[in-house]
Amino acid sequence: MNLLEAETLWELVERRASATPDREMTVDEDGRRITFGEYQAAAERAAAGLAAGGIGAGQVVSWMLPTWHESLILAAALSRLSAVQNPIIPIYREREVGFIAAQAGVEVLIVPSRWRNFDYRAMAASVAGANGAGLEVLVCDRALPEGDPGALPPPPAPARGGDAPVRWLFYTSGTTADPKGAQHTDASILAAARGMVECLDFGPDDRGALAFPVTHVAGPIWLCSSLLTGGANIIIEMFDPVRTVEVLRRERVTMAGSGTLFHQAYLAAQRKNPGERIFPHLRNCPGGGAPKPPRLHYEVKDELGGVGIVSGWGLTEVPILTMARQDDPDEKLAGTEGRPMPGVQLRVVTLEGVPAGPGQEGELRARAPQLMQGYLDKALDADAFDEEGYFRTGDLGVIDAQGYVTITGRLKDVIIRKGENISAKEVEDLLYLHPKVADVAVIGLPDPSSGERCCAVVAVKEGSEPLGLGEVQEFLRGKGLRVQAVPERLELVESVPRNASGKILKHKLKERYAGG
Repeated sequence: MNLLEAETLWELVERRASATPDREMTVDEDGRRITFGEYQAAAERAAAGLAAGGIGAGQVVSWMLPTWHESLILAAALSRLSAVQNPIIPIYREREVGFIAAQAGVEVLIVPSRWRNFDYRAMAASVAGANGAGLEVLVCDRALPEGDPGALPPPPAPARGGDAPVRWLFYTSGTTADPKGAQHTDASILAAARGMVECLDFGPDDRGALAFPVTHVAGPIWLCSSLLTGGANIIIEMFDPVRTVEVLRRERVTMAGSGTLFHQAYLAAQRKNPGERIFPHLRNCPGGGAPKPPRLHYEVKDELGGVGIVSGWGLTEVPILTMARQDDPDEKLAGTEGRPMPGVQLRVVTLEGVPAGPGQEGELRARAPQLMQGYLDKALDADAFDEEGYFRTGDLGVIDAQGYVTITGRLKDVIIRKGENISAKEVEDLLYLHPKVADVAVIGLPDPSSGERCCAVVAVKEGSEPLGLGEVQEFLRGKGLRVQAVPERLELVESVPRNASGKILKHKLKERYAGG
């Protein structure tokens, strides 16, 4: 029985439960533990309860639960029923959820009654009312419907090859536009998981931190990675810099993810306990969601231990396209997002629309086993793919002679000042080296004379003296940054706003500061 050959999530659940039924699969902050055998049994009971409520193959079920045991059980239960599941990030509100429900034809919406002082039951009821009688609301507070698994029909045989049906709908975060629904199969999720397992050298004795929302596309990927390897997940309902560190330490974390925001919090905790390592069993710190400042890798390696940050790059539409490896040299771990995953084809196209040479910057475009089956709104596909079928990621980067990928920014994150392109990431990486800077975002703001002006938004380290614009400018000039790219404006904030996966919310900063 080869787990790597599983074609569906449910097939993987069955194979893992058969192989290691008594091995721990998940543990939460309260110490509740579930083995792989218990996981399969709970998922079958939940599937039977959901089926009794009318959920079956092909039906679209949205769920926006926190990162709980029950969330992972629900994912497997819906897979057992061959439903189409649509995990929704819990920070979404009525506008986004209503749009998704209408576009995707959602038949069941599963929510908690109330979580983090927000009334999800009321929101779901309002969405259901706007969608007519076709949308049912199911409220689940750490308890799923249960039934007799013996009443379930046999699971359908997995589709092989290119006939795999769409089983997942993931919506990308909208900023000025409506969110976009990316259609995924179990095969595309499993492709990303298999690659990540290989790159991280993920094994049965590993204990990974599932500290981000499980409804993010990375949630099912981590779930599948655990099922592939027999490793455990330490699940965190809501990331907290103090409590989360205590839980990860208690549970002997070996892989502490999963992005810049998290790694900075772990470093801050370590610096408050300089006499001993807070994570004595740490092997690596997986990264993703947003490019990291290169210096952060060295800080993590030197202070937290392990090999440092092992990061990857991808998008909701095509997750984990590249990833570093445990044994990569430090300069590659620090400055790149690794090399392409198995089966991934990347090309770089300059801003002028011609193929880029080695080391030349351009838009990264991809074909890959983990590529979505297109957007739910087919009208979006024309602009999303080029004439050769490569997905246009919108990310700028370079690929070096060894195949390592460095993300240099976003097409929409290039600041154009007096006709010259300024990479926001280039300025951010340099500013992160300043001893007073804890976090930074660089944005372009409208300017009537130059087109855009470069603005640095900085959160200073705790206990640091205030940072001034002149000090910032002098520091960057001293680092060799060309004069045209030096910020003309500085804004100090308590914290740089990021979403649940760690990406900086630059559109919010632009809205805040564009007026003056």
